[in-house]
This record gives sequence, structure tokens and C-alpha cells, in this order.
Amino acid sequence: MKGSKPRNVLPGFGLSLGFTLFYLSIIVLIPLTAVFFKTAELSWSEFWNTVTNARVVASYRVSFLTAFFAGLVNAVFGLLIAWVLVRYQFPGKKIIDSLVDLPFALPTAVAGIALTAIYAPNGWIGSLLEPLGVKVAYSPIGITIALIFIGLPFVVRTVQPVLQDMEKETEEAAVMLGAYRLRTFWKVILPELLPALLTGFALAFARGIGEYGSVVFISGNMPLKTEITPLLIMTKLEQYDYAGATAIALVMLVVSFLMLLVINLLQWRMNRRTVSD
Repeated sequence: MKGSKPRNVLPGFGLSLGFTLFYLSIIVLIPLTAVFFKTAELSWSEFWNTVTNARVVASYRVSFLTAFFAGLVNAVFGLLIAWVLVRYQFPGKKIIDSLVDLPFALPTAVAGIALTAIYAPNGWIGSLLEPLGVKVAYSPIGITIALIFIGLPFVVRTVQPVLQDMEKETEEAAVMLGAYRLRTFWKVILPELLPALLTGFALAFARGIGEYGSVVFISGNMPLKTEITPLLIMTKLEQYDYAGATAIALVMLVVSFLMLLVINLLQWRMNRRTVSD
């Protein structure tokens, strides 16, 4: 009818917002709130002693540092893989593209067992590195490799659509104006990719912090050396120390949230600068 408003397929804003808040509350907010309430059962001194225990602090160091370095490696090589998949045509491209998603489908425990078998001192690769004095399995290096394995798809699948939407004319114009390839990459391509690259890094980092299945086998779980924080949480849960488990989880949650907040602020500033330019 003339003058009538077009009907949307989805419900109106009010109803859609209500469903959104309800879904987020059930799936995200209520479980996170339960972590705070369960931790509140501890006194301040009990909470502080739990989260600052030497074994717990060492596990924080292992979990955060290995996740951070794995995220950096994935940012570099994930960008390279996304570039190859978008910009080049070659036989077997679809197979390689599908292999990128394999860590999503493979059970993490299977990945952990496979990586341990490969990098153990008597494994295919570990036996070659052992005479050189390089120990991969049961060390932070092995944990980092496991986190690289499970985090790579996050970077590739985040950067890939941005590369596909980039206009090649801008790069060609930069080359015609005399810019070298490296300069074109740094000045033209990378600024466009950086927000997506930061998003991929943040996703891989966040995934790595909470990873358990693929890491617990290759880490060796040596206290103060290769023990990860999720394993300590599981240990406390098995001991029915739910308040202690949620206290450790709360620290990880707060630190992860702050780091993701900083990354999101950097993304916002980069996007704002790109729009203004």
C-alpha cells in the first residue's frame, strides 16, 4: 500500500534488542557473574593467597607468554597464508584453503597427542632436534607450537575477507608513482589490514589463554615450569575447591579483558584515522 512502511524480515529494534540481551545474558553474562559470586565466598586474604601462590603465578606466566608469542607468530604467518590464498592461483589451492580450518574441526586432545608424538625426544621431529640440544615437547616451546596450531585459522579467516575487498588499483597507483613493493606494502596495504590483523591476533591470543586439550599433553605439566593455568583450575575443581578455581579464573578473565580492551581501543583509533584520511 502507498505510504505504508516496508516490512522487515527481522523483528523491530525493540524486540530484536530484547532477544539479543536475553541471549547474551543466558550464554555470557550469567556464567561470568557466577564466577564473581563464587569467588566472593573467599575472604580477601584467602583470595590473595590463592591467586598469588608461586605455582599459580608461574602458570600465569606460562599461559600468557606462550599465548602472546603464538599470537605474534600467527599474525605474521597468518597474513602470509591469507595473502597467498587471495592473490595467487595455483593447483591445490582449495585443498590448502580447507586445511586452514582443520584445527577448528580436529578435537584438541587429538591435536595434543599428535603434536606430542611428533615433537617428543623419540618423535619424528623431536629426534632430529634432540641432538642439537633443542627440547620442544614438555617445554614452553611445545606449548607455543600447540597454540600456534589452534590459533592460526583465527588470523587467516579474519584477514582473508579484507584482502579480498581491497582494490588493487590503489597498489598499482602507488607503484606507478614510483613506490617500491616494500614501501607499497608498508604505506598502502598494511594500514588497511592492521585492524583485521589485530582482531585475528586478539582472537588467537584469547583462544590460546584458555586452551587445555592440545596443551596438557605436550606441556608435561611440570609445576613452576610448564604447568598452564587451565590445568590448575581443573585440578582445583577435581578437589572440589570451586571457590579457588573461580578465583584463578577471575584473574585470567580480568587480565584477558583488559588486554582485549587495549587491542579494541587500538583498532578504534586506527579505523578512525583511516576514515579521517
